[in-house]
Amino acid sequence: MEAGPPPPLEPSPLPTFTEEGFTEKFLRKTRENPLVPLGCLCTVGVLAYGVICFKKGNTRRSQLMMRARVLAQGFTIVSVVGGMVATTVKSR
Repeated sequence: MEAGPPPPLEPSPLPTFTEEGFTEKFLRKTRENPLVPLGCLCTVGVLAYGVICFKKGNTRRSQLMMRARVLAQGFTIVSVVGGMVATTVKSR
């Protein structure tokens, strides 16, 4: 009794992905890590206020705002790294 060749394998269908526009992707990423957009908004707000203070001649307040901007940027970087770590841990 001879064994014939094995039957051909059926290829599995390829996954389909929906097209995601900029708005949908932005909203999805914001829901995944809401601290990053908050940190960006804080950074821009502090920077704008610091520039306004500088333009008005209030150099002391302007320097204070530039230091606060550095802190806000640091918060944003920590949020990005924290989000990456959380995503990595969640995917395991």
